[in-house]
Amino acid sequence: MSDTIEGGTSRSPRFTHWCALFVFSTIVLGAAVEAANNNGESGDPKTESNEKWSIVCASCTFAFCAIVILMHFNAVTSLFIVGTKIEGLLCLVLAAFWSGLVAVVADSRHGLAVNEKGAVSNGNLYYFSWAGLICAVTLLTSYLRSAFQIDIQSELKTRSARLSVWTAHMAAAIVVMGSSTNIFKNDCVNAFVGDEFCRRTKLGIGLGAVGAFFALVIVFMKIYTSKAPFLLEAVLGAILVGSFAFGTAYITSEQGPGSPLGNLYYFTWGCFLSSFLLCSSLYDDYNAAKSMGGGDNNDLAMEEGNKTNGAAEDDQI
Repeated sequence: MSDTIEGGTSRSPRFTHWCALFVFSTIVLGAAVEAANNNGESGDPKTESNEKWSIVCASCTFAFCAIVILMHFNAVTSLFIVGTKIEGLLCLVLAAFWSGLVAVVADSRHGLAVNEKGAVSNGNLYYFSWAGLICAVTLLTSYLRSAFQIDIQSELKTRSARLSVWTAHMAAAIVVMGSSTNIFKNDCVNAFVGDEFCRRTKLGIGLGAVGAFFALVIVFMKIYTSKAPFLLEAVLGAILVGSFAFGTAYITSEQGPGSPLGNLYYFTWGCFLSSFLLCSSLYDDYNAAKSMGGGDNNDLAMEEGNKTNGAAEDDQI
């Protein structure tokens, strides 16, 4: 659970993560304060409330990480933090804080890290908020693995092939749907940019909803039955890769809502790439099944192909 370094000080295997999270929180805190000062008195209570929330989240993370890092450098105080329930509670709280922070600063309605068009207007606040969220989630999963022997990544690999990719696709599709909805409200309901723009925005909402629903069905089946029908996966994967191939070009082009660099741009491309990886893995499984047998043994061979290729495919991801 912990290792000993020179001087007898015990450090958590997550010490590097704590240091990285401290750096991210410092950058986000400075960027959030600067954004709040630049916006001044916006007159919008919701925006001012979100500005305060982002500063509070970054400040709490900064303070927690600083205290934890300092406690690692003393053999006595490290006993209270390394691999203890206190560290686990802090990991959980920080993951919740960063989730809320990203939801606020990346929302185009509030104008903190992105403008009303969904384009990144404050790079430090936007990118390091996402980096902090990823680091906080990694910190939490590392604690669960060491304290309770819960290895989430291995569980996903052994549960069923492509489960982690379907889960990632579902998360990305939800972001696409949410971002498109915000843009539609801002530019097609409260204001009107144009028919072409609004049609493409509606496409983003539809693709996000369909992608999230398809992925949810497969994830549900894989979690509760350890597998999903190969043909169902293949059909849904083919629909998704075709839809997002067209949708990505249509949404992220110059006249589309996803043309500015922001959530919609990045996660639309993320959906296309994840759907492409799904189809690639399915094709590999199909070839593996063909090489292992034919005739009445096709179903058994396909299942074996799923099992043997699942771990390798997830490792590549």
